[in-house]
Amino acid sequence: MVLVNLPRERREQRMRAVLDLLTPPFTDVPVAAAVFDAEGTMIGWGTNERKATSDPTAHAEVQAIRMAARARRDYILENTELVVTLEPCTMCAGAFLAARIPSLVFGAFEEKTGAVGSVIDVVREPALPNRVEVVGGVLADECAAPLRAFFRDKRHVIETS
Repeated sequence: MVLVNLPRERREQRMRAVLDLLTPPFTDVPVAAAVFDAEGTMIGWGTNERKATSDPTAHAEVQAIRMAARARRDYILENTELVVTLEPCTMCAGAFLAARIPSLVFGAFEEKTGAVGSVIDVVREPALPNRVEVVGGVLADECAAPLRAFFRDKRHVIETS
């Protein structure tokens, strides 16, 4: 089964499953990601765990890709799709390409550090050999809601300190 050009409803269903990975209270920026195989099974998932692990690379996408690679016993994740609630940063876009995942779906756009079109476009760089499908803005408002709440609460704590 080829994952390219899946119906929007299927992608929304997957995004809802990824959103379900987010459980408050949040100690890190609330981003979740999952890798789905061609049958639609979630084979890797993760949330941001930078603070909990003291690891700056513990982004949701990296966690999901690592788990999927272990499940497959292969770092090449052909015939899979990465679904993430926030547009990936440069590091995560690079991990996506390194894993050779052919399809990326994200929810909210990241206007400050987005590396899949908002600021730069790492995954569709013409000089790179990989050709990937990217679908952005899937359930964008639902994906942005936990982020808005997290940063609103964080600003409130700073202002009242």
